Amino acid sequence: MKHFLVKTIANAAALAVAIWLLKDITLTGENTGRKILTLILVALIFGLVNFIVKPVVKLLSLPLFILTLGLITLVVNALMLLLTSWLAGKADLAFHVHGFWTAVLGGVIVSVVSWAMHVILPDED
Repeated sequence: MKHFLVKTIANAAALAVAIWLLKDITLTGENTGRKILTLILVALIFGLVNFIVKPVVKLLSLPLFILTLGLITLVVNALMLLLTSWLAGKADLAFHVHGFWTAVLGGVIVSVVSWAMHVILPDED
């Protein structure tokens, strides 16, 4: 349970940094409390997408991983962020990623910040 909580906090922090740095990744809400709740829910969706969908996509695109020496990871991360944006829209959450290239840059930011958060936060079960 603690591992799940740590990953969710790391995802929320990473998404918050991407929202803060990129004007085309938006999170809106009536007040700060609503924005934080939306951010946590989006982080949960992002975690589920990365847990369920990403391994399947990586397996199916294994030849591209080999061919591009892993650079296709940028595209896969962007697609996971776009899928999260789409699912958040279906769940009536005010989170949106505008465009593929914004998603690529957002995916890089989320990956770096998430890695840094996992280094900082304790992850003992």
